[in-house]
Amino acid sequence: MSKPTNNPSTPAGTKRGPAEYFTGTAWVTMLAGENPTDCTVGDVTFKPAARNNWHRHPAGQLLVVTASQGY
Repeated sequence: MSKPTNNPSTPAGTKRGPAEYFTGTAWVTMLAGENPTDCTVGDVTFKPAARNNWHRHPAGQLLVVTASQGY
């Protein structure tokens, strides 16, 4: 995992989400590393107007929204 940053516009320990999965700015922190269940576990922070492009997760995905709204 990357080192935390003091830049308030970038959440600590994150990498910018790849353009193939995101439109706009999104920051991704992977939480589980290598996982024998193939379940991706990450924390994603979206800047205003950013969105996720359609894609699949081989073992599924669980989304927990903690603020704002989704469509």
